[in-house]
Amino acid sequence: MLFNTITYALFLPAIILLYWGLLRKSVRAQNILLFLGSYFFYGWWDYRFLLLIFVSTLVDYAIGIKLEKETDKTQRKILLAASIILNLGLLFFFKYFNFFIENWISAWSGLGVQMNMWSMKIILPIGISFYTFQTLSYTIDIYKKRIQATNNFLNFATYVAFFPQLVAGPIERAKNLLPQFHSRRIFNLEESKSGFNLILWGLFKKVVIADNCAQLVNNIFENYTSLSAEVLVLGIFLFSFQIYGDFSGYSDIAIGSARLLGFKLMRNFNYPYFSRNIGEFWRRWHISLSTWFRDYLYIPLGGSKGNRWMTTRNIVIIFLVSGFWHGANWTFLIWGLLHALFFIPLLWMAGNRKYLEDTPTSSLREISKIFFTFSIISFAWIFFRSTDLFMAVQYILRLLTYDNWRGLDEIFFYPFFEILFVLTSFIAIEWLHRNQEQPLCGRNVILKTSILIVVIIVFGYFEESKDFIYFQF
Repeated sequence: MLFNTITYALFLPAIILLYWGLLRKSVRAQNILLFLGSYFFYGWWDYRFLLLIFVSTLVDYAIGIKLEKETDKTQRKILLAASIILNLGLLFFFKYFNFFIENWISAWSGLGVQMNMWSMKIILPIGISFYTFQTLSYTIDIYKKRIQATNNFLNFATYVAFFPQLVAGPIERAKNLLPQFHSRRIFNLEESKSGFNLILWGLFKKVVIADNCAQLVNNIFENYTSLSAEVLVLGIFLFSFQIYGDFSGYSDIAIGSARLLGFKLMRNFNYPYFSRNIGEFWRRWHISLSTWFRDYLYIPLGGSKGNRWMTTRNIVIIFLVSGFWHGANWTFLIWGLLHALFFIPLLWMAGNRKYLEDTPTSSLREISKIFFTFSIISFAWIFFRSTDLFMAVQYILRLLTYDNWRGLDEIFFYPFFEILFVLTSFIAIEWLHRNQEQPLCGRNVILKTSILIVVIIVFGYFEESKDFIYFQF
């Protein structure tokens, strides 16, 4: 079920009415509703994969209880290994099996050996990368004795499948989200208003920003071999805002939906394109994933405790794994490697911990840093958007060819200036509210909300819904 559909516009209010109406006095009854609603939400896409998420939930629930009771260090390591192998094994099979089979065959073909290896096209279950990391963090935290295991299977299963953030995050930790299923939720009008406004702002970013950028981006990347360099630059610029509007829009709707039910999810985006260096960008972009890798991979590898070369190694590993997490394609690995290369000079100049708390100002110096950071991030998006490495390299080569700089093709002239007006307004609104969670707050909220609803309807909320980009991950 997509957030940007009439189906969800009917589903969420129905859940809320039952949740705060008939079931408000019983936490267990509310959790049963959320469990059934979450499985219905996920099964709307493909009911066959409900068994997969249920088995993953059941195994980690059982392992969590055993880990809690077990005192023998060897047995505890075996139990943790079992959880890791099962979760990553399922993720590997569904997400990477075809990738490795195809590359294995290609490698032998390069040596002149033709192989007809059996393979099958495996459907990637939506959200598997997200709920796998969520259940993994649960068993790891129990092993590290950071949290206690829960004996309530209903609460744990609902935590794993919680529909607002099931498909594309934020990737929540058991320490934050699981206790909220155990305690009574009390309806809070201000929190509900905040949640509703977050949903609206997320829909605006998806329907108005991302989907309108997508129309031009798809056209440009599909026909890049015949277009001018100026148009290719336009394609990179628009994709940067497409993926931001799409993914952060999803996160806003997820957080807002959860807030309407009395739950607090972590913030996943914090105006990342206002970052002044690449280190700040990764503290503002997909925060739940970057902090997950920090806590469960980077720090266990040694973090920054060793010498600079060891820290550099750890940084490269983190970014490569992050790239591969996004998909079974060499383009994602190169995208991750590029970010590592952007980050390493910052690390060696001890600038990676700069801009931890302060908000960017409108000084020329800071604006130039923001522009430079946005430019290198946008360059890396070429690999992220391209279907393969050949396409990415050819796209870049056309940018570097002098003869291709022949002006903006007429067919893109007017659509570009239309979307440029929308994007300029969007950037200005976010800049003015960069100290706040989202723009629909403060003064004139009712007026802002009313205008936004009209804009979302005008730009096609009730037209054919488009998938969110991160559904493929």
